[in-house]
This record gives sequence, structure tokens and C-alpha cells, in this order.
Amino acid sequence: MKLIYAISTLSGTIIGVGIFALPYITLKAGFWVVLGYFFVLGFLVILIHLIFGELALKTPDYKRLPGFAKIYLGTFGEKIAYVSTILGSLGAILAYLIVGGEFLENLLSPVFGGSNFFWTTVYFLLGALLIFFGIKIVAKVEFFSLILFFFVLILLFFAGKGLISKENLFITNWELKLENFFLPYAPILFSLWGASLIPEIEEMLKDRKFMLKIVIFVSILIPILVYLAFVYLILGICGEKTTPSALVGLKSFLGEGITGLTLFLGTLTTFTSFITLGLTLKKIFWYDLQIGKNLSMILATLPPYVLFLCGVNQFLSVISIVGGIFLGVDGILILLMYRKIQRSSIKNLLLYPLFLILVSGILFQLLEIKWRF
Repeated sequence: MKLIYAISTLSGTIIGVGIFALPYITLKAGFWVVLGYFFVLGFLVILIHLIFGELALKTPDYKRLPGFAKIYLGTFGEKIAYVSTILGSLGAILAYLIVGGEFLENLLSPVFGGSNFFWTTVYFLLGALLIFFGIKIVAKVEFFSLILFFFVLILLFFAGKGLISKENLFITNWELKLENFFLPYAPILFSLWGASLIPEIEEMLKDRKFMLKIVIFVSILIPILVYLAFVYLILGICGEKTTPSALVGLKSFLGEGITGLTLFLGTLTTFTSFITLGLTLKKIFWYDLQIGKNLSMILATLPPYVLFLCGVNQFLSVISIVGGIFLGVDGILILLMYRKIQRSSIKNLLLYPLFLILVSGILFQLLEIKWRF
């Protein structure tokens, strides 16, 4: 049971808001390109998570990434880890806010009216209120909402299997696909990453810590299979009408009833994750950085909403920056820490391709931001 609970916790945490971007990315870049990215990045992410797992087993418990960085890389490494963790978390919260607000708008505006700004504000205020009071039941609700989301995916499959067209998966526009060849990198990295939870999974296993590697491997493999099934389902039904947040485009194919149910569970899933991530970031400010409780709550929730008000509301761009830059930095820190404990020159040599991929991803994402602005 410890093994099953550990796997469900890690895989359930990994499967998050990134899933909603994947069908649209596949439409733009091509199915075989996305499949190739899943193969390469899945291998990379599994290796980095296994490396972090080995670090966790050799380090005293109750540490987060900045704590690990301080032990192995010193104060400078700790500061970089804090900056990367905080900015990456704020970016992920913003992504949940953008998608959750869109889902809530499409779910309730046909009945009550209201703009995207209004429903995103409602979503934000409710989430901020729960983060302020630190509602502990959210973690349990998140688990059950994920189970319900899987149930709805199965329901969607049976409701829409007659509409699924393989031609939709292989729409040919080679000029567009070549232009978007690098598009999947950061969103897929974002959608597969769960390194921040590895120390907690290690503690959860207690006397079965020797099974940590199995837990990590299976917990990343499950999201890959779920993501590919989700891409097949959504893109197979919607084709060129696939939207950046996936679920909204289903309305014209499956009608109001089933689409409303999927939007409700999509809202619930993003909302509970929004709160969980907000609570985690609040604790980093409060416990680790010794900032007051109320100010910590404000710092964990207000900046993403301010960015949204300033027009930073493109879901795909946000998760690309978080995945390509901040998770890339986290990965590099993990690899640098591993070099400190690994005396095998052969294993250290094998780290260089991983470094190269992560550094290239960061540089590409920074150049893309420069080109855009």
C-alpha cells in the first residue's frame, strides 16, 4: 500500500495543468514530433528524478531543493534554487489561473453572463481565501478530483469514439510543423516534472525507501501514457478546431452536457492544484524565508493575478517559460549536486548530454522571449 500510495501521489502531482496544452501543441508540431519529444524528454526526466532520488536517500530528511542546494552547492546555489523555485511556482500558479478562469467562464457564463476577467477574478479570490486559511482538506479533494477526471476521460472516449478520426492526428502542413518543431520542448518538460515532490515521496516510503527508483519510474511512465491518450482523444475529435486549453473546443462536437461535465472537473482539478501550489509557496515564504504569515500569503497569490491584469494571459507562453527556464535551472542544479557525490568518471561523463539539453532549452526560451518583445 505504501508503494501504491507513493506512486499515486507522485503521478497525480505530475499530471497537472500541462495536460491541457498537449493536444494543441501536437496539432501545431505534429504527432510524430511530439511522440519523439516524449521519448527523449521522458528519458531525461526519469534520469534526473532518479538522480534526485539518490540525492534524497543520501541527505537528511525534511529538505526542499534549496536545502539540498545549500548542502551540496553552498549559499550561492541555495539562492539560485530559491529564485528558481519561487519564480517557477508563481509561473505555474499563473498558468492554473489562466486555464481555470477560462474553464469557469465557459462553464458559468452561458447561465450567469460575465467576462473572462470577471470569472478569473472569482477563481482567484476563492483560491486566495482558501490559501489564506490553509485548508488541509484540499489535498484529499485533489486526489479524488484526479480520479474523477480519469473517469470523465473514459466517458469522453465512449461519448466521442465515433467522432475520433485518425486523419485529425496527422494533419499535414509541413511548413507550419517545421516552424513549430521546438514548440513541444518546454510544455512537455513542464508536464512531466515532479522533482520537488521526490524528498516527500522518499519520506513517505519509510522502511521501503529502496523502492524509490521503482516509484519514480512508474510515476513518470503513467503520466506519459495518460498524456498520449488525452492527445489521441482531444485531437482525434477536434482536429484543427483544437483550442490551446483543450476542453473548450469540445463543445461544438459533444454538446453542452458532457462538455459541461468536463469543464466542471477541469475547473475543480486546476482549482485544487492552484490552492495546493499556493499553500506550498506560502510555506516557503513563511517557514523557509521567515516572512510573516499574511505577507507570505500575499506574495504567493497576488503576483500571478497582477501579471494576468497586465496582459500576461497566454497559457502556452507561461508554461513554456516555466518549463524551459525555471525547471531547466532546477534540473541543472540537481545534476551539479549529483556530481558532488558521484565519484565515477563514467557516470559524470553521462551527465553532459543532460546538461546540454537543459542549457539549450534555457537559451532557446530566452531567445524566444527576446524575439517576442
